Parts: sequence; structure tokens; C-alpha cells
Amino acid sequence: MARRIAAVFGASGFLGRHLVRRLAAAGYGVRAAGRDPERAQFLKPMGDVGQVVPWPADVTRPDSVAAAVKGADVVVNLVGILYERGRTSFRKVHAEGAGNVARAAAQAGAARLVHVSALGADANSPAEYARTKAAGEDAVKAAFPKATILRPSVVFGPEDDFFNRFASMARLSPALPVIGANAFTDGGPRFQPVYVGDVADAIMAALDDPKAQGQTFELGGPAVYTFRQVMQLVMAQTGRKRCLVPVPYWAAEIQGAVLGLLPVPPLTTDQVQLLRSDNVVGDKARTFKNLGITPRAAEAILPTYLMRFRTNAWHGAQNS
Repeated sequence: MARRIAAVFGASGFLGRHLVRRLAAAGYGVRAAGRDPERAQFLKPMGDVGQVVPWPADVTRPDSVAAAVKGADVVVNLVGILYERGRTSFRKVHAEGAGNVARAAAQAGAARLVHVSALGADANSPAEYARTKAAGEDAVKAAFPKATILRPSVVFGPEDDFFNRFASMARLSPALPVIGANAFTDGGPRFQPVYVGDVADAIMAALDDPKAQGQTFELGGPAVYTFRQVMQLVMAQTGRKRCLVPVPYWAAEIQGAVLGLLPVPPLTTDQVQLLRSDNVVGDKARTFKNLGITPRAAEAILPTYLMRFRTNAWHGAQNS
């Protein structure tokens, strides 16, 4: 019997590698679609010979998207960017690209489409990132009304650019910034970090559950942390004591304007705008629970990959 085919855009990314492994284990043939197929070569051993195929596709080019989804049973779009460079803009990737994938999936007759957006997607947000994520959701629903939309909070895991970044900063710097906090009671914006494996499980559940079609789910972990608490969590996991320095938004915007000029900016002004709002699941939203998934706590996962940032003193204390 022929394998079902899954076309996954952004397969070689942080979330993509976890999803591809699950799709292959479930028996899907996987087209690992991306602009650079060479970057997806590492995915091939996740399946049998010929099961996972790196596939050239650019979500901003409708012709390449159509070729990638031709004959696919299910389509998943994971593509997103955190900053703009040259012709690679939020509008082209998050809005136009999402629409291209949804239209191609509909025209190809795909049975399911899962679109991964972001918690905080909002047409009225001060951040272009969030506005274009909302525009992408609208484009997806217009072209493929039965698409499932997932909105994860900050995604963490072994390859993340969240806890790893802060742990690296804690190793090198005597102080850690807490954007949006003050020196007294305010801990800054709130996050609900979600484990990458749980998000991949949610995609698989959405592909399998007919009730998920046409629905939007907000995905967050079991705990909510302020920016200050995130930094405290990093210090606890790495055994380091650092001074936490409140950084008001106006100062962060200046930093973002300067750092945003770097080839791979650690902070941009648009990201500062995102931080002006909490990144937590809404009270009335459909969540992991509706997909039959219990998300794992950050405290249970972080020790598995922040070990390399731990101090010798921390190891000695643990072994004594």
C-alpha cells in the first residue's frame, strides 16, 4: 500500500526536525520542503531509504510551492522569520507565503493543512511580526477553510534560541537584562514557554483528529513566567548568580535599533514591540487539552540540554 505523503515547509528548522521524525515514524513519506534542500539532508536518516526527501521550495514562489504539494495528502507550514533582511520580509513570508501554501494545498486536493502561526498574532499589534502572522492566518482560512491553525507561545528545546541564548549570556556576562521590568515589583512581560516536542505532537494530533479541522489552538506550557522569572529559571538551571538589570522599553528600543543592524541580530525594535504584550494563552482558547495532550514543564526539560552551561561549583554541589 502506498505511503501517505506529507509536504512540510520549513522541515529543516527547529520545530521541523521534531515533526519529521514523528511523521516518518507514523509511516508518512515526507517532502522536507525548503529553500535550500542541502540543509535538509540531515533529516533523511529519520526514515527508511527514500522516505524523507529534501525538496526545493520557497513559500514566496507559488510555482515551487505547487510542485512541493502535488499529490500530497497532508501539508504543514512551519515557515517563519524573526527579523527581516533584504527581500525577505515579514509580509512576504508570513502573509503572502502562508497564502501561497494554503492555495496550493487546496488546489492539490490535500486532505489536511496545518498552519503554525504564533501566539499573539494580532492585526492591531504594534509589531509587524504579529500583524503579518495575523494576515497569514486570514489568508490561510480564506484559501483552505478547514485548515488547523496552531499558535504556540515561545518554543523551547535543545536547539532553541531562547533559553540557550540566555544561558550563554549568563556564562559570559555578570548581568542579565530584563526588558520591560522595573526595579520594584514588575517582572516584565509574561511568557508561557512550550516544549518543541509537545508542539510537534499537537501537529500530529491535528492531522489525525477530524474535529481539529477549521479550528485554532493556542499552545502554551503548564506554567507562566515573567521575563524576570525566566532569567531566574536560567540561573537556577545553570548554577549561576547574576545581577538582573531592569531595561525600560525605550532603552530596549535604542538597543534594538543598533543590534538590528547586525547580520543575525539578537534584538530588533520590532521584537521590543512584541515584548510590550504578554505571550500567554487566552482564557477561552482551545488548547493542548482539546488535542488530548498534556504539555511538559520547562523544569523537567531544561536540565536535559542546559547541562553544558552549568558551573563546576553546581556539579560539585549536586554530587556532594
